[in-house]
Amino acid sequence: MQSEPETVCNVAISFDRCKITSVTCSCGNKDIFYCAHVVALSLYRIRKPDQVKLHLPISETLFQMNRDQLQKFVQYLITVHHTEVLPTAQKLADEILSQNSEINQVHGAPDPTAGASIDDENCWHLDEEQVQEQVKLFLSQGGYHGSGKQLNLLFAKVREMLKMRDSNGARMLTLITEQFMADPRLSLWRQQGTTMTDKYRQLWDELGALWMCIVLNPHCKLEQKSSWLKQLKKWNSVDVCPWEDGNHGNELPNLTNALPQGANANQENLGQCKSLEYQHLPAHKFLEEGESYLSLAVEVALIGLGQQRIMPDGLYAQEKVCRNEEQLISKLQEIELDDTLVKIFRKQAVFLLEGGPYSGLGEVIHRESVPMHTFAKYLFTSLLPHDAELAYKTALRAMRLLVLESTAPSGDLSRPHHIASVVPNRYPRWFTLSHIESQQCELASTMLTAAKGDVRRLETVLESIQKNIHSSSHIFKLAQDAFKIATLMDSLPDITLLKVSLELGLQVFPSSVVIIIEERNLMQCW
Repeated sequence: MQSEPETVCNVAISFDRCKITSVTCSCGNKDIFYCAHVVALSLYRIRKPDQVKLHLPISETLFQMNRDQLQKFVQYLITVHHTEVLPTAQKLADEILSQNSEINQVHGAPDPTAGASIDDENCWHLDEEQVQEQVKLFLSQGGYHGSGKQLNLLFAKVREMLKMRDSNGARMLTLITEQFMADPRLSLWRQQGTTMTDKYRQLWDELGALWMCIVLNPHCKLEQKSSWLKQLKKWNSVDVCPWEDGNHGNELPNLTNALPQGANANQENLGQCKSLEYQHLPAHKFLEEGESYLSLAVEVALIGLGQQRIMPDGLYAQEKVCRNEEQLISKLQEIELDDTLVKIFRKQAVFLLEGGPYSGLGEVIHRESVPMHTFAKYLFTSLLPHDAELAYKTALRAMRLLVLESTAPSGDLSRPHHIASVVPNRYPRWFTLSHIESQQCELASTMLTAAKGDVRRLETVLESIQKNIHSSSHIFKLAQDAFKIATLMDSLPDITLLKVSLELGLQVFPSSVVIIIEERNLMQCW
């Protein structure tokens, strides 16, 4: 500002192999990042390298001096800075003159201007103390005054460092994690038996995600990974370290509004997604010809979504499973499928169906395995125009919900048209079961819509619905969906779909009521 007096700052920057290894500035500003004066001097050095004179290390300069020059150099140095260096100079002189002093036991002398050895580690300057102080300050504010936003900015900075392969990324994340572990609220919440807030837990989620990026980095050395593993185990052994599983409350929450529901929740739409300009960039040094970074990214996403994994125990972790899956599928829907990507979809669908215990679509899965309904619906709609047989095979395999099938049914089993009410086991508790069943229903409805006019496929889908869906409300919804699809105004009624609607209706209504209603509807259709 023009009204402010001009301030002169003394700035010193040390370089080592094209990296700024240390900075000092007399402005006194304390922050994680460089002050404006350090940035200005760095830019000046970059833009006008000829204006910054380079000197040999001071040890080389002293070596070229004779005795008189050395004495003059030292005396002038003391004269200019006598109040600052005179006590130190006198102390060093006494030690050098003493034959038994420690300084005389070492050959040569240190030279801070010579830089590090070629074998020494060199990394960008990072003020560790300031990082710790800033994170501690943000955490102490408890989410107020934009502290959560500031912490997310720090996380973004770590991601930027990792992207640039800056070794300070892991250092900075270690400092942040240590402050999170030292947060006194963790002990308080543990003693009171209360859970942390959702905003705070989201910060911990981001912390865990960044550590995954670090330990999975293929460019890191084995020694580094071993060191991080040791550190992560140490943090994990601390009593106050939060569980990823989240809380284990006594009340079963209502997740109707917590997770998206309905036909368009995660995406018994593609047209709205704006296609981004994703391009196939050649990926060299890979095994198969024609692979690109885009095709590899899609293939990795499909492998991850199709992996068999056990449903975690806690409410928050179960919500996160659903949320992360839907976010990844939403990202995939932005990509327009071409012949190369369709080939990958076919290959991965076959692998998942034949994948054994590692696949969530394998023939045999664990009772508590995370259901594949949402993922299978995406696979079904993507494969249907290109390979209908594989699309139906994948979707029908995903219809199962073993956590309900292994429970004891109750009700009047003597009446075949009455669905037995199924009471799920309390342990493990699936807090997201309502959402999962709605996704199962959406998958079935999508198959019914696509199978219109195909008697064989409709019968197969009906059989799957009757076998796998246990919720009477969802079966009733599918009966309604089948009737609506069968009686669209722009086409003749589909008799097979009407029969499907009748069969499903018989499972949730008394037989006489369903027969009367469906006979009237059939008469209207005819």
